Amino acid sequence: MNNASFAHGNGKKPRYLNKLEQIPQLSQGEVKDLNEVTDQFVFRTNDYYQSLIDWDDPEDPIRKIVMPETGELEDWGRLDASDEESYTVAKGVEHKYSSTALLLVNEVCAAYCRFCFRKRLFMDDNEEVTKDISEGLEYINAHPEINNVLLTGGDPLIMSTSKLEPIIRKVREVDHVNIIRIGTKIPAFNPMRIYNDPSLKAMLEKYSTPEKRIYIMAHFNHPRELTPEAIRCLEFLLKAGAIVVNQTPLIAGVNDNAQVLGELFNKLSFIGVPPYYVFQCRPTLGNKIYVTPVEQAYEIFETARTGCSGLAKRARFVMSHSTGKIEIVGLTQEHIYFKYQRAAKAKDGSRFLVFKRNPNAYWFDDYVEAVDDYSLGDSASDSRQTSFDILEYV
Repeated sequence: MNNASFAHGNGKKPRYLNKLEQIPQLSQGEVKDLNEVTDQFVFRTNDYYQSLIDWDDPEDPIRKIVMPETGELEDWGRLDASDEESYTVAKGVEHKYSSTALLLVNEVCAAYCRFCFRKRLFMDDNEEVTKDISEGLEYINAHPEINNVLLTGGDPLIMSTSKLEPIIRKVREVDHVNIIRIGTKIPAFNPMRIYNDPSLKAMLEKYSTPEKRIYIMAHFNHPRELTPEAIRCLEFLLKAGAIVVNQTPLIAGVNDNAQVLGELFNKLSFIGVPPYYVFQCRPTLGNKIYVTPVEQAYEIFETARTGCSGLAKRARFVMSHSTGKIEIVGLTQEHIYFKYQRAAKAKDGSRFLVFKRNPNAYWFDDYVEAVDDYSLGDSASDSRQTSFDILEYV
């Protein structure tokens, strides 16, 4: 396939592919082996995104994002690695951080990332997602501390605008909700869906107001995803009045390279889409082959930022742990430093933690030798503790 077939303005819609037999570059033996993977973890892609793959390179990073690998069958991790289900307060609603609620409005994506941390949502027995947001809206209305709502799933922008607009309208009618966020990888997977839809532009112009913006939380993992089509899509969103930022996990074989990650940061800043969060890839079931040890990942992240301007280096490197969003702040020869950016419990807000380094750690839970712990609410006399209640988390 050639990406030229998706040239600007031709109106072509990608063809979705749900079976490995539809991928001509795979041998019959590969299809047989990989069907064991897709029997467990769903497979979906489209011919636009497939056209970005260099099939002559078995380690091609775009291929790794969507094409299954037998390593996913290794029994490692768990389906809900951040215990999201424990923060479910109503059908399709998560409320983990006081000011933010998540509405899970869809269980379908334009393609499925192999390293997805919500792959449980795409399994037959999952009931966390709902298309009826009435219960969620009732909950949000009753909680005035919620000032921003994230629409996620699944990918909200795979829905037609006629189905998405009523959700946006109803959330916007809640007076204390000032920000609506839409988490999406459509700009990478199917940018034509966005820039060929004038009704989407009209919706964004209507509901992303000067005082209450809509934020598009884009998901570009590799600079090669920033095709002319993707850039056109991002320009469309920006001109419609949305604020667009990018977030990505650090993924082994995709962007666990300082030069590649730095190029991604720079290109995004040139386009006007600031890097937001870089996530430590979650220890989700099937993800072992995509996860880089925490300390190695941090060094890649910081090295990448050294080649960026201030505008391109605004991302924070974090873990979405069950207790909160924990930033990896720094390393010394002996210690690693963490800080809560968001916390499920108020007492953990801005909490600063020091542990002895563990080069084999993949997640916060792998750090067990605590050295120091400080919260803004601590008095000077007890800011240093000899027994750490952080151990309740690990």
